[in-house]
Amino acid sequence: MDDVRKERRETRDGDRTIIREGDRTIIRHSESNRFAVGARDVRNDRRGNENISVIMRPNGISIVTTTDLNGQLIRRSRRDKNGREVVIIDNSFAGARRGDMFVNLPPPNVRMPRDRYIVDARRASPAQIYDVFIAPPVQEIEQRYTVDQVRYSQPLRDRMPRVDLDINFDTGSWQLNREQVDRLSIIAEALNRAIDERPSEVFLIEGHTDAVGTNEDNLSLSDRRAETVAIALTEQFNVPPENLITQGYGEDYLKVQTEAAEPANRRVAVRRITPLMAQEMSGGTNR
Repeated sequence: MDDVRKERRETRDGDRTIIREGDRTIIRHSESNRFAVGARDVRNDRRGNENISVIMRPNGISIVTTTDLNGQLIRRSRRDKNGREVVIIDNSFAGARRGDMFVNLPPPNVRMPRDRYIVDARRASPAQIYDVFIAPPVQEIEQRYTVDQVRYSQPLRDRMPRVDLDINFDTGSWQLNREQVDRLSIIAEALNRAIDERPSEVFLIEGHTDAVGTNEDNLSLSDRRAETVAIALTEQFNVPPENLITQGYGEDYLKVQTEAAEPANRRVAVRRITPLMAQEMSGGTNR
């Protein structure tokens, strides 16, 4: 890891930071703009070695995000107008290790049927989609992980089932048409139900591309696709944005193994990641 850190190079592109580590390229972006949509007030303060962002909404709810001076997320919480707080993400347990983004784990031992582990939204019922969004890990989680470790470590993410959305983007596009937005209603209903029951739930919105184009362009495109879906879920269906994390993976995880233009690869998926950050035991591998 020390050698990898020495190779790390970071550049800025608007609100995105592009990180290169050896043969890996990562896009890390600020999600504060997404949280601030419709906000009544936004305050940013520096306290010692931390930056505190407070986004106040018209209904009296505020979202408090704490980052370090490098922009790495330490903590995110939601406070109601009476001061009651729900902690959504807490990376403070990792201390200086927050910068370690990759976890070396073997692939999980998945013993459930594949159609319950990877659920196709176009064929699934509302109940099946909701079940994925409350499902436990497919195998026991042995420790807590940071949100960046979840984002950038596939074997870790794969310990949670996922839903592949009924949306395939046009080549080079991250825009949703009206019909595609309408298809998100079943996803939003399940997400809102899960968050209503457990307000600290966190869901990862994953963007993907096909293999046409450069790796870096595809990373940026996939990231925008994930962000577009997250914005639509919030603006059209009132899914709390602070409970959604977005990340693009470019062409790294093709659903159909081809170098050609393939609509099935231009997609977005959603999975629950709360247990990975809270060390929630599975107890339900065969749920």
